[in-house]
Amino acid sequence: MGLLNHDLAHEFPQYLQKMRDLTASDARFASLFARYDVDNQTIATYEQGVGTISDEALEEMKKKRLKTKDEIYQMLKAS
Repeated sequence: MGLLNHDLAHEFPQYLQKMRDLTASDARFASLFARYDVDNQTIATYEQGVGTISDEALEEMKKKRLKTKDEIYQMLKAS
């Protein structure tokens, strides 16, 4: 089974310019964006079999990533 690409450009292609604008102008958005990217890269690394992590810990990381993505989406919709 192939891994899905969860980076924000693939998740929200219709908001690419808004993401660029908000990353440059809104510190809160930029922080969420950076956090999402780090969490997403970490999850992808574990899913590729690099390193070890319990299933429960990986699921918690995914939940955290989803919560961050939801916050980002709300900010994109509101702008």
